[in-house]
Amino acid sequence: MNTIARSFTVLAIAALSSWAQAGSNTPQIDQREAKQQARIAEGANSGALTAKETQHLEREQARINKVETTAKADGTVTHKERQKLHAMQDKASRDIQHAKHNGKVAGQ
Repeated sequence: MNTIARSFTVLAIAALSSWAQAGSNTPQIDQREAKQQARIAEGANSGALTAKETQHLEREQARINKVETTAKADGTVTHKERQKLHAMQDKASRDIQHAKHNGKVAGQ
């Protein structure tokens, strides 16, 4: 199961890296996404996250990326769109914190 978590982590980091190189008008959001991705990777590698938890958190990050891509589609990210992205990131951060500290351990 840990191999699955590592695979998701590697794929997510690669996707974020290639996407970040394409340019962005949301540097704070992008930086926060990268930090959250690193927290997920750390949790998966340390065993603090189970494979199922890692998959859930990765899907949540993918949803945030999709909303951000949609917001950028017209060339401008509005204040309302930024608020939505920040709210989604706030929830994702809480979800990462909870999953890493809920007592569930990979491999058990």
